[in-house]
Amino acid sequence: MSITPTDRRLIVSIADQQMAFVENDVISKVYTVSTSVKPPSCIADSYGTPTGLHAIADKIGGDQPEGMVFKGRVPTKHFSEYSGEDAAGQLITSRILRLRGLEPGVNSGPGCDSYDRYIYIHGTNHEEKIGTPMSAGCVELTNADVIELFERVESGDLVYV
Repeated sequence: MSITPTDRRLIVSIADQQMAFVENDVISKVYTVSTSVKPPSCIADSYGTPTGLHAIADKIGGDQPEGMVFKGRVPTKHFSEYSGEDAAGQLITSRILRLRGLEPGVNSGPGCDSYDRYIYIHGTNHEEKIGTPMSAGCVELTNADVIELFERVESGDLVYV
């Protein structure tokens, strides 16, 4: 399988809880992120952040305000309007960059498919925890950072975890 490099790439370091945004072979920004609280894993239902080569498959929420919560990729209401158990949980906020695994049998295909697992890069209602593992498999950023990143990347851009 041959994959053509893209001008824009994201490189996620689970160990460092950071993500580098690379443009034209130069790191233009490093974001602090949060990956899974469970060990990295490509296996379905593992709740681990999947490793390997991915591409941005879908960009969702570009017309929504910062802090909008998405359920099933559909905007609902601002995270400040949630309370109790909902507010305590991990909410998907502001923007979604949905990932598609590009390595058959690793992060693509039956039992390990990142797209079917709904693995995203997205904002969170728990920005104070960014920099520590806390997700259920996704890569989480502050809301301002995910909005900035959303504007800079395109569908098809590569993501290596």
